[in-house]
Amino acid sequence: MTPIASGGRPLLRIIVGSTASGKERLALAVAERLGGEIVSVDSMKVYRGLDIATAKASPADRRRVRHHCLDLVDPEENFSAADFAAAADAAIEDIAGRGKIPVLSGGAAFYFKALIEGLFKGPGADTETRAGLEARAASEGTAALHAELSRLDPAAAAKIHPSDLRRLVRALEVAGLTGEPISARQREWAGFHAQAGESAPFSEPRHPFVMVRIARTRDDVRRRIRERVGRMVAAGLEKEAKALYERRDRLSRTPLQAVGYKELFPFFSGEATWDECVERLVLATNRLVRSQDTWFRKFPAREIAGGEDDDAGELADRLARGVFGPEQ
Repeated sequence: MTPIASGGRPLLRIIVGSTASGKERLALAVAERLGGEIVSVDSMKVYRGLDIATAKASPADRRRVRHHCLDLVDPEENFSAADFAAAADAAIEDIAGRGKIPVLSGGAAFYFKALIEGLFKGPGADTETRAGLEARAASEGTAALHAELSRLDPAAAAKIHPSDLRRLVRALEVAGLTGEPISARQREWAGFHAQAGESAPFSEPRHPFVMVRIARTRDDVRRRIRERVGRMVAAGLEKEAKALYERRDRLSRTPLQAVGYKELFPFFSGEATWDECVERLVLATNRLVRSQDTWFRKFPAREIAGGEDDDAGELADRLARGVFGPEQ
């Protein structure tokens, strides 16, 4: 029987970790032991056809444990964090309604925020505004957008890296459309801080949860990333990336930003060799991991040391008997 937290809501078991941390393998083992189903929390796995570079669950793994929030839209379609929260809410309700336990796993910190805490009520996307800002970034560089944001909203600029085009565009878009800084409209992680027992003036999280974070040493992560990229290349990454490259003019913004594809595009355009592009992918993945780790350290998660993938069953046993157990 599914444990129900206060208010009649199912208690979510959440496993977070950076790319190549082994979180999906652990989530699979945990779900098997708890009689659960997995909700993927990933901004790229929602897209059909983006399989290898996203390390999407294989058909065999999906037969072992039912997965949700995969393959929801085509790469040409826009899909927001709010869209994800709605899809995940429906999946959680469905899982709990059938007496199963929702096990959430992923590396998309902002999607976790959208699901558990909710999003601030900002204006919808404005195509013309975004196109103008992206054109400026292409001609002047993202540093110019960051400098403008520093003048308009110093608090937001301090939290956004000068090369983070997506967040810079959104912050400037909100400021331009509303006349207010985005930092004044956000509730930065208030729900997470409240769950952690810190003082916060906002309501409880939308979903009760227990969370663990897989932690690894930098040397271990670098080794696993290189091995991961090698497996992806062997699995046919070149073919998958080329298919996306040939559709690039029709794609929505998010798939074009996916680490694992854009780094290979210079090979197809003749601007770089395959080996050079693969090395760019390794470096980009390492940068992504550092960014993910920065966010996940803010989460109220119990830290667990990551072992080899073969150890996932043993670790899952401990979690199932302990922090993730039915008695929670």
